[in-house]
Amino acid sequence: MVAPVRTIFMGTAAFAVPSLEALFNSNFIDLVAVVTRPDRPAGRNLKVQPSAIKQVALGFNIPVLQPEKAKDEIFIAQLAELTPQLIVVAAYGQILPTAILNLAPYGCINVHASLLPKYRGAAPIQWAIINGELETGITIMKIDEGLDSGPILTQKSIPIEPDDTAQTLHDKLAQMGSELLVETIPFYVHGNLTPRFQDDSQATYAPKITKEQTHIDWNLSAEAIANRIRAFNPYPGAYGFLNDGKKSSMLKIWQAIPSNETGTVPGSIIAIHKDSFIVCCGMGSLKITVVQPESGKVMNVVDFLAGHKLSVGQILG
Repeated sequence: MVAPVRTIFMGTAAFAVPSLEALFNSNFIDLVAVVTRPDRPAGRNLKVQPSAIKQVALGFNIPVLQPEKAKDEIFIAQLAELTPQLIVVAAYGQILPTAILNLAPYGCINVHASLLPKYRGAAPIQWAIINGELETGITIMKIDEGLDSGPILTQKSIPIEPDDTAQTLHDKLAQMGSELLVETIPFYVHGNLTPRFQDDSQATYAPKITKEQTHIDWNLSAEAIANRIRAFNPYPGAYGFLNDGKKSSMLKIWQAIPSNETGTVPGSIIAIHKDSFIVCCGMGSLKITVVQPESGKVMNVVDFLAGHKLSVGQILG
């Protein structure tokens, strides 16, 4: 029987959890350590909390390392002492230095949530939805010194459904990534996979989402705005500012679909129904069904209208 591959796993965000669980349950893998980011303040009360990965690793009784910087020499020396054969990375959150890339005989491989070379970078799921892509997928790749530019080992695609949000697509891809990862590693380690270099001329980028990008531009088409609302759900949320003539307050939009109703002024409310209200866009209009008023909770428009007065012609800026 072939000895399990001594493996270090590096991850932080929830996307990486299924991959860690799959590796832990694989007879082919010997997880000798998990590396994750230091505990950070999180939540409404900004209480210091461990990453999702740390919580899972501790439950599995796997040693956890939490360097502030991956390039820290003491940390790299600790990794070397573990004599890993393979390093697996998923949603870790730092660029790895050359010393780590060259540490294990089988190198470092990454679980990336796009069909590379499209959507290299920090937010591939969100940008695929924003851009109206019909499909996305998972790439298992060898990590090089570039940004998600290393050779591809395996890929698998998945359709983006019209009602997918960043959360639902994240969950599907996280599970798919874990399955493809444990399928790929044995073939890779046994030399039965030929890494395929990416075509850099076809590369697109998915940078981190900024707060400015989540402020809805009503001059865009209804379809483009609906895509952004889905892409920013559940975080950080797409928003506008509702002006009642006295003050302007933030209103987050959580669910909306294009509508056939027509108007002339982008951002203006053109109709109010029992369970929705319609906002004019640069092209078409948007039927809004789930919102969150400033300092309030997420609610459907039926409940929102019970406590908030809207009028046709009112501007959602």
